[in-house]
Amino acid sequence: MDAEFCLREKNIKVTNSRIWILNIIDGFNGVFSADNIFDRCKEKSINIDLSTIYRNLDLFEEKGIVDKFDLGHGKYNYKIKIDAHQHLLECSICHKEVIIDCPMTQVEELIKNKTGFILTDHELKVKAICGECVNKEKK
Repeated sequence: MDAEFCLREKNIKVTNSRIWILNIIDGFNGVFSADNIFDRCKEKSINIDLSTIYRNLDLFEEKGIVDKFDLGHGKYNYKIKIDAHQHLLECSICHKEVIIDCPMTQVEELIKNKTGFILTDHELKVKAICGECVNKEKK
């Protein structure tokens, strides 16, 4: 990943701390925590506060660079956002279709952390009625 290009593309001010954090993140396979980044910074003699790492991870999540997974008890893991897996949501009445990001990503992370299992595939079946059809049904 070209960290500087990534920051500019997302309209984020380019700073040395952000470049270092992105370069470290790029070296992880899968999920990581702020503490993992902090430890790597110490190993490389890069002086960045843990609070700076958390602030930048929040910014990166907001700008779509990373996904954030709530593990409970104030603990979070992160993962570089790759082209998001998506699902088609269809209204059962009018058949209007909407594409949504897969809601299973966070569930997969929770399963991994609680059981050690890594999901290799999933099927998601949901039934839905769009807001317009709900309003028509109420009338």
